Amino acid sequence: MNQQIFYYLNSFAGRSVWFDDLIIFFGTHLAYILVAVFLLIVVKNKNWKMFFVSVISVFLSRAVITEIIRFFYYVPRPFINNVVHQLIFHETSGSFPSGHATFFFALAMAIFFFHKKWSILFFAGVTLIGVARIIAGVHWPIDILVGAIIGILSAVFIYRISHKY
Repeated sequence: MNQQIFYYLNSFAGRSVWFDDLIIFFGTHLAYILVAVFLLIVVKNKNWKMFFVSVISVFLSRAVITEIIRFFYYVPRPFINNVVHQLIFHETSGSFPSGHATFFFALAMAIFFFHKKWSILFFAGVTLIGVARIIAGVHWPIDILVGAIIGILSAVFIYRISHKY
């Protein structure tokens, strides 16, 4: 099923220059916009607790949990052993779980605890990033799904700890 979903989504790549450009934008550049918006929200609201919960959640999910999983369990990226439409250049490192998904779902979930309305924008943005990276041929759907779960659970864990203290 993972491969079927991947090939279905990846089949949209290479059909239209404007669509490919949109996918490349979502898969690479949207992340920078989300980080900039996050920093603006923090500075505008002077919500340093949200900042620290977010940073620690992102660090735990991306730099700790994801890297531990990748150390013990290697999954090659779709373009390594398969014929795909690859729109985004990527090194041939492991793809499971998605670092982008763990990072940005942790960020979106941390924002949810402090600003419900802004979190809708972030969850929509990170979903676009994840789907775009599948269409672009650099991630399997399971990479994104597991990354989302890790990111969300990391943020819940860090928020609950910070809420107690």
